[in-house]
Amino acid sequence: MDILIVDDEPLARARLQKMLENIEDCSVVGEASNGNDALSEIERLDPDLILLDIRMPGKDGMAVANQIQQLEDPPAIIFCSAYDQYALEAFDVKAVGYLLKPVRAEQLREALDNAKRLNRLQRQRHNPTSEKVPSRQHIAAKTHRGVELIEIDTIRFFSADQKYVTVVHTGGTTLIDDTLKELETMFAGSFIRIHRNALVSIKHIVALERNLDKSYQLLLADCDIKPVVSRRHLAAVKELMQQL
Repeated sequence: MDILIVDDEPLARARLQKMLENIEDCSVVGEASNGNDALSEIERLDPDLILLDIRMPGKDGMAVANQIQQLEDPPAIIFCSAYDQYALEAFDVKAVGYLLKPVRAEQLREALDNAKRLNRLQRQRHNPTSEKVPSRQHIAAKTHRGVELIEIDTIRFFSADQKYVTVVHTGGTTLIDDTLKELETMFAGSFIRIHRNALVSIKHIVALERNLDKSYQLLLADCDIKPVVSRRHLAAVKELMQQL
């Protein structure tokens, strides 16, 4: 799992970083010292999990967690706090763990193992095992010309940017009102999530390419744009590629 550490105390971040070095299958991809930076890093890094402090200057951990839960594909959250009175509130924001400081290595390992199990179950639930025919054959989009119907077979991927979703198809690009979460449910088995902000048409995947900076992108049939695959979704994409 890719992990983002969020705590306003440098020593607390360093301590968690040190403990995580001894836990297999975990990688710290970034740190943040306040809520606003945390949200920016989540957007940039698309981590699997956040180790999140609660009491921080400015936007506190609960406020950050509430905003995280509004995301299309939110990362898991484990709170790390010196205060126990927020434990019940943590369940309201769907935290998968609540650790009291000073965090002990055994507790951290147990919380991460639990998060891994939940993440694996989510992947099994969302990952397509066979291509299905979507119930809808078109996507409707409101344009200056009126309502435009886009054939599903012409769509290469959907890309989300804050409040808007862009359909990238063989005829160009079009904005639509659907959310990625709605589209993922609607076209389960025909499209796969490769990034928190992107769904790709499975039947049009040609190749998975690795860049010099070790990032990955997909080559799609009849499409000049190569959507980026986040590290968080890379394993699912590779598994799918083996099945195609």
